Amino acid sequence: MTSPRTHEPVRLDSSGGRRMYEQTDRLREAGPAVRVALPEGVVAWSVTRGDVIKRLLTHPGVTRDARKSVPGYRPGTVQWLFPWVDVESMFNAEGQDHTRLRKLVGPAFAPRRIAAMRPRVQAIVARQLDTLAARAGEEPVDLRAGFSYGVPTEVICDLFGVPGGRRAEMMEVFGRVADTGATPEEAAAVSRELISVVRALVELKRREPGDDMTSLLLAAREEDEDRLSEQELLSTLFLMIGAGSQTAISLIDNAIRELLSHREQLKAVLAGEIPWSEVIEETLRLHSSVMHMPMRWATEDIDLGEGIVIRTGESMLIGFGAPGRDPGVHTDPGSFDAGREDKAHLAFGHGVHYCLGAPLGRLEADVALPALFERFPGIELAVDPGRIRPQRSFIGNDVVDLPVRLRPRDRTAD
Repeated sequence: MTSPRTHEPVRLDSSGGRRMYEQTDRLREAGPAVRVALPEGVVAWSVTRGDVIKRLLTHPGVTRDARKSVPGYRPGTVQWLFPWVDVESMFNAEGQDHTRLRKLVGPAFAPRRIAAMRPRVQAIVARQLDTLAARAGEEPVDLRAGFSYGVPTEVICDLFGVPGGRRAEMMEVFGRVADTGATPEEAAAVSRELISVVRALVELKRREPGDDMTSLLLAAREEDEDRLSEQELLSTLFLMIGAGSQTAISLIDNAIRELLSHREQLKAVLAGEIPWSEVIEETLRLHSSVMHMPMRWATEDIDLGEGIVIRTGESMLIGFGAPGRDPGVHTDPGSFDAGREDKAHLAFGHGVHYCLGAPLGRLEADVALPALFERFPGIELAVDPGRIRPQRSFIGNDVVDLPVRLRPRDRTAD
């Protein structure tokens, strides 16, 4: 049998959208893991089968912490990997370090705390819709820029105390983190800007602490530096502000696009026949906000069967968005069907690193979506769904813009 290591690695496409989904389907069919070529000469094993993903995410021989577990690893050698690999947060910590860091921010995302945030989210959504209402009419409006983007970014910036005058700059940088089509120079610039905007926030909160998560993390560090180092503080802010905004933007964008492309389902949702929670889960199944997540490493040889052995020290790219689109799991997996019974997905991960912000993302969508369609019952896409431009990434899974017409009359029966 020919070893898969003798084959040229598959170049992972950064086009996003349909091409990303098609390539992911081919990778899933090809085996339990397939070697892929990533930017800046990085080669990794792409893992896209749900059962294999779950096995690896709970395997004692798999780690996210390259600093402590991969001999010879040097942070900063691959520019685009900096926000995903070279940080020191619960995102890539293991064992006691992961537990320690998660405990620092976990209480803010407890179910009761998230539920109590609903009035705040409702107020933010109402403000966004009021601004949007001034633009209602026949001319197309970019709903991503005018609504989907604003809701999660305002929520997360409020939570972490980002001043209003600094929000646009900070969120613009976070919006470029997942661009896997960037040049090494562009990726390096994003890393520098990311460090700069987060350091500026930390310095501001040192001078002017408030009732926000950044101030609370700073207080924890000043009380006991063993609980939170300076690098861990910065990395935690990278993670929580970035992931806490970008994934929810994608969820809202994709749900709106699908509902406007399937008006009979929209009609059923508005009639109360299908709950909004089902719309959210079907969107997460079909359009996971994160498609491929870098990076894991093997700390021992792992035999996946079918002739595939991931050797010690080799890296893995986990395809969280692939299992929800698996024809072996779902009937007609490429179609949006909010009424389907089985909406199983791994959009928020699996195991101890399951996304802490998942309840907040669901809450934001659960508030934003019905409010949008109630305010603008005649809303419709201004372009064919196939012409909506996807995000340039194999990590993130969003759109560049979402052109709609905000007609005031009810066109949901069209």
